[in-house]
Amino acid sequence: MAKKKKKKRGLRSSSGGSGVETSSLRPKYVSKKPPCGIKCPNHNHIRKALMTVSKAEDYGKTPDQAFEEAARIFLETTPFPSVCGRVCPHPCETDCNRIQVDGAVGINSFERYLGDFALEKKLVPQKLTDQIRPEKVAIIGSGPAGMSCAYHLARRGYPVTVFEAFPKSGGMLRYGIPDYRLPQDILDAEMQRIVDMGVELKVNTMVGKDVPLDDLRKEYKAIFVGLGAHKGYKLRVDGEEADNVIVGTDFLHKVNVGENVDVGDKVVVIGGGDTAIDAARVSKRLGADVTILYRRTREEMPAYEDEIEGTLEEGINIEFLAAPISIATNSDHATGMKCQRMELGEPDDSGRRRPVPIDGDVFDLEFSMLIPAISQEPDFTGFEGLIEGRDWIKTDETHKTKIEGVYSGGDNINLDIAVTAIAHGREAAEAIHTMVTGETVEKKEMATIDHSKMFLAYYEHKERMAVHSIPVEQRLGSLDAEIVSTWSQDEATTESKRCMSCGQCFDCGNCWSYCQDNAVIKPLVKGEDYKFKLEFCNGCKKCEENCPCGFIEMH
Repeated sequence: MAKKKKKKRGLRSSSGGSGVETSSLRPKYVSKKPPCGIKCPNHNHIRKALMTVSKAEDYGKTPDQAFEEAARIFLETTPFPSVCGRVCPHPCETDCNRIQVDGAVGINSFERYLGDFALEKKLVPQKLTDQIRPEKVAIIGSGPAGMSCAYHLARRGYPVTVFEAFPKSGGMLRYGIPDYRLPQDILDAEMQRIVDMGVELKVNTMVGKDVPLDDLRKEYKAIFVGLGAHKGYKLRVDGEEADNVIVGTDFLHKVNVGENVDVGDKVVVIGGGDTAIDAARVSKRLGADVTILYRRTREEMPAYEDEIEGTLEEGINIEFLAAPISIATNSDHATGMKCQRMELGEPDDSGRRRPVPIDGDVFDLEFSMLIPAISQEPDFTGFEGLIEGRDWIKTDETHKTKIEGVYSGGDNINLDIAVTAIAHGREAAEAIHTMVTGETVEKKEMATIDHSKMFLAYYEHKERMAVHSIPVEQRLGSLDAEIVSTWSQDEATTESKRCMSCGQCFDCGNCWSYCQDNAVIKPLVKGEDYKFKLEFCNGCKKCEENCPCGFIEMH
């Protein structure tokens, strides 16, 4: 009966039995990194947070106790779980080992719940010291990179002053992302939590223009530069100086600060990235018929796939394999443009196939407003000394620039997603602390666990928790109607139980129940490690073979 029960649990057997010497190898616990944490640019402790909630009942914790602990696990690495739970394209989910069973764990939605829980409960991030250090640090820019750096320095006791050119903090999070994706009150709350840690915020202060960078270098021990990339690229075609042609970053900025932008009845957006998608969806909410013009195919679009899907759901047309040639104007006003049909040729430096014009295949598009959103760059006025050749700001692996005491990160190094900028800020804060104190952050070398090293048959099929979206007609009636809602606590708990704890013991008991030689000792207290009594072990490998998460190895 015992064997049948074990096989129903998905256990597999190995040759050998009690008292038979099958191998000189012996079991050993070897912790491994889960792919979710590796794929996250900020290396958030995702597995630890998920399993804290998943095992809460087993370990005698109330749901609120478990979620507070899990939220604090995220706050160890990021000050923005609520923000990232809304805007991050969640690369952490792309290599989730659960995909081999039934689908990736909903990490992004889980993080969003944790972030909102932390805000609701007014959780105060834990400082790493009560000491207030004498070394002052200046942060230039209050976007995700700058405020992440400020947060992690404040946790270490540094007096931090953030200089922000705009009237409010947030950078591109505030001025480049529409409210329907990131509500202002959520951003305000996570920004305020950083200020409440003692960070001084000076808005309407443009370093490089109002305050020279060299003046700050005399006053502060270190400086972190996180300018962001608020300056949209021009099309470089005739007619784009017309009054109704506005680059995507400027358009979103105007809308986000509450300006009345008259888009008219027909908007054309050029580009295939997130800014283009956001500009198109905002224009739709402002009442226009919207067309996106993109010179490659959907497969090459850099925008987040869910955002592309949402765009199509909302009735926005996408003209693929098309590019502008010229803009027709009447006085200072643009009326339409001539477009060129394209086909894909050989790959370019980005790895995407290069669009090639099809001779003689042109067409016209009329519009009331044209929004080019092909790319963006920082405004380096006052920071020219940090530029190297034709490149943007360059840093070493510690985010140090060529100027002593000056560090940098975020979009002024290279355009990327918000969580990458958050990682840059955290890493720079660690580097500044090392520069000041000589203390280094210990980093353990550890292999990443691959699904081929796990016993996937152990895990039962569990459907991924659904994400709830409001109907299209409800979305289009408002600029700030948030499309996706946050999970309930029960939903977040249910999803946490889909985590397979890749590479780390989660108390399944397989090693103990399948060992026929009493070589595995079950702990008296749940959560403590199982012990190996190696003198009883005959090396049959059953514990390794039936360890679902790949934590046990034979050596």
